[in-house]
Amino acid sequence: MTAEAIINRSYSLPKEQIPPTVVEEISNDERAELTQKIKSQLKQQNAVLVAHYYTEPDLQVLADETGGYVSDSLDMARFGHESNAETLVVCGVKFMGETAKILNPEKRILMPDLNANCSLDLGCPGDEFSAFCDAHPGHTVVVYANTSAAVKARADWMVTSGSAVDVIKHLAAEGKKIIWAPDKYLGDYVQKETGAEMLIWQGACIVHEEFKGKELETLREHHPDAKVLVHPESPGAVIAQADVVSSTTGIIKAVTEMDAKEFIVATDNGIFHKMKQAAPGKTLIEAPTAGKSATCISCAHCPWMAMNSLRKLSQVLESGKNEVFVESDIAQRAQRSIQRLLDFTKDQKKLAGDA
Repeated sequence: MTAEAIINRSYSLPKEQIPPTVVEEISNDERAELTQKIKSQLKQQNAVLVAHYYTEPDLQVLADETGGYVSDSLDMARFGHESNAETLVVCGVKFMGETAKILNPEKRILMPDLNANCSLDLGCPGDEFSAFCDAHPGHTVVVYANTSAAVKARADWMVTSGSAVDVIKHLAAEGKKIIWAPDKYLGDYVQKETGAEMLIWQGACIVHEEFKGKELETLREHHPDAKVLVHPESPGAVIAQADVVSSTTGIIKAVTEMDAKEFIVATDNGIFHKMKQAAPGKTLIEAPTAGKSATCISCAHCPWMAMNSLRKLSQVLESGKNEVFVESDIAQRAQRSIQRLLDFTKDQKKLAGDA
């Protein structure tokens, strides 16, 4: 397959490759029993729990109650790096465990389920991506955090949804041409915001791709005072209607700072737990995934995030299985692309403080 054929190919996953979204049912008695058991296991093993905003509320509550952390993927790994814990238990998806291992090579990294993956990761195969990069040697390679360690190792920069626009503006100002991967919607948004010259990989998140522009218009008619909060992995027709386009952390911040009482939210509904905590008096409405063009593959919740559960968490702490490993050569190269972002954001904060 030629490089141009690769870049023009759609990397959206076929439905048969996507697991069903199954949220584990649990009784209040079992929840209480498992919670106490896990708290004891974490303490005994000098372990800390880090959970993504999209995981089940039980796991987010447990992370908060045990001195762990609930955040986005990079902050989860960064928190682990600053922690004195010997073991990090990552409740999220595979690339998050890899990133935690890359930034914390001396620590043991466990995950409740190593099969918890990500459509963006799966939709950007390392060998095909590397071949495309090799075919465009005059480009700076920038990849989103939602990629494998191997893809990060091939990149010059890793970015998050919250930092992507600033990084690409910086590179464009230097006259750089960009290879962007893997999310086409986030790539299109960044390109419009920056005017950068970008070759954009054609991957997509199965959750955010399901949000519907026409149906969102109809929903807004029924809630005319509601503010629309959108993650930039969403289609352009949805982004165009947003009052705020931001990362998961930015969406939570927006619901606390804006005066509106109602919010329509276009991202994984796992974030509603933290949003309700942050703004308990406000009404949160899921952006529509239904409509004439809908397949409802995800219905606003990631099936791989749903693989994380209290039962699996307790089992992995008991067995020590599901440890995350990254080959040393890949880890060293991936760490460089991640460190560029960390250094850049640190410099940006210094500049902001001096302004």
